[in-house]
Amino acid sequence: MYDCKQVCVWDAVKTEICVIRSSDLGNEHHVLLTVDEMGLVSLFCFHRESFLLIKILNEVEDISKRSTCVEVVLSSGGDYAGVLLQGNSEVWLEVYRLPKDSWLKETEKSSGAAAGLAFREKRSSWTSVESFVSANKAEAKLSLPVLVLKVKPPKPITGTNFKSPLDALKKVDDGSMLGLGHNHLIKDSQWEQHEAIFRSIYREFLEAEGESESKDEVPRRATFHFLLPSWILQGGTDIKVQPDVPASISVYWDGSHNLCFYLLNRPLKERVDADLKPDVVWPCAAPIACSAVSSWYLALACEDSAITIWDKHLGYPLSVTVMPEKRPIRSIHFLQSAAAASSETPCPGTDPPSPAVELLVLCTDGSLYLLRASRAKKPSITLLADRPEDPNLAVTAVVPVLAFPSAALVFSWDGTVSLMNTATSQMVCCFNSPPSHAVASPWQPVFTLDTVNWCLLLRGDEQQTDALAQSRASHSTIFLFYFNSYPLEEAFPKKPDLPFKSLQNLSLFERCNMFLRDSQQCLVGLEEQLPEYWSRLQARAAGMDKESQKIKGQKKP
Repeated sequence: MYDCKQVCVWDAVKTEICVIRSSDLGNEHHVLLTVDEMGLVSLFCFHRESFLLIKILNEVEDISKRSTCVEVVLSSGGDYAGVLLQGNSEVWLEVYRLPKDSWLKETEKSSGAAAGLAFREKRSSWTSVESFVSANKAEAKLSLPVLVLKVKPPKPITGTNFKSPLDALKKVDDGSMLGLGHNHLIKDSQWEQHEAIFRSIYREFLEAEGESESKDEVPRRATFHFLLPSWILQGGTDIKVQPDVPASISVYWDGSHNLCFYLLNRPLKERVDADLKPDVVWPCAAPIACSAVSSWYLALACEDSAITIWDKHLGYPLSVTVMPEKRPIRSIHFLQSAAAASSETPCPGTDPPSPAVELLVLCTDGSLYLLRASRAKKPSITLLADRPEDPNLAVTAVVPVLAFPSAALVFSWDGTVSLMNTATSQMVCCFNSPPSHAVASPWQPVFTLDTVNWCLLLRGDEQQTDALAQSRASHSTIFLFYFNSYPLEEAFPKKPDLPFKSLQNLSLFERCNMFLRDSQQCLVGLEEQLPEYWSRLQARAAGMDKESQKIKGQKKP
């Protein structure tokens, strides 16, 4: 990065790379996933000074059966890869286990011969570099990834074919209480009657909204997160888990109320192509709009503007909050502070202050909020940036900055990129590109944060002044901003670190004590509210009693 020297080249003719995902495997190895303009997903292993193409995950011989990639996600340690694919009339999610341990061994065996060839080719011309890449491509025979899950969208709920409750119970063979709603006893005629009654009552509202018939529409997008082992999803004693390796994946589809969890280390008893059922289903009161995951917490924002923060390790909700004025939510992000993002938990017996969870909430109208929640206090919402009168000043994207506590990058519609201190709601500084360039796609900026070197990499496109220049392809430039080049430490004072102890090493007795202590803290102040609740209940009961006596009096002759 400092000398701008070329390390290696992978050259594919007439191929445009649109998406890149990477993860460090250690020992000078990286795994890369790329998506080109045709929607093909390529899996690479980058070792020292060579690219090794392992496999094109969705390549097929029959072009009519080709699928395109909609989304691709790599787990943090490079153990798993999730690929959302779309075919002619269907969409599905494929999850692969990446044999990174085998790759480390296989690349080390062939590194000696490749190193000698690389030394000779680096002293040659550009054409020899391409031949070197071709040689590496031909010699690369690494272990292939293993397809472990294939998840399809939930089928629409239709009338039942069961003749009795016993037939429905036979379908629930795992003893679970909640599912996707297919094992019910409602007939098609009952669905039709309920729909007819609903439409007759709310006909004027449906006509005003201009409702379109889209019953059979299949969801086209899914949001999924790889989750480390926790108490949310237990795989049983026969399934071995590692603390730093994902054990499950959470999936929800557009317009769905259900958050589904799937085990990644499940025994491969059934075919991958079979209709896979989720291991756990969380039904929500409204369709899920967006989500966020940290190593400790899981946050869900629904279309009714309610946000639920779950403690993954203890397995219960930390808080449920509704946004002011029920503003629709566009995105949520955990602030990566020491307390909120750590996978560690306070040491039992020391009773440190309960860690506060801080969540950045961006609404669809451009307003930005900070949600704080903890086990001991009620959640609070702070307005960081209100909905502006000028649409060009509206916030389009926000992302936490790991380098400083309570820091977040804020992108505006006019191309402004600012660093905000969310603790004070103040803009600390702005990152400006030269006048000849503007931030590429301010409504969907192209950027990344380098957490190792503490820098921001931002794409800017050359501004075109005349019509002839606008017709030509614009030149893009990557601008580099180093955080340590500016006196930012004073604007973001570090918070004192609390003593932490790994939750994975706690015994069941210590976990129970923690759960009871947190429950007791939640009850603090409840005694003061009980008289008010009791008076409301008494007033309500008295009103119902008067109403009942009034009805009885009217019935007397």
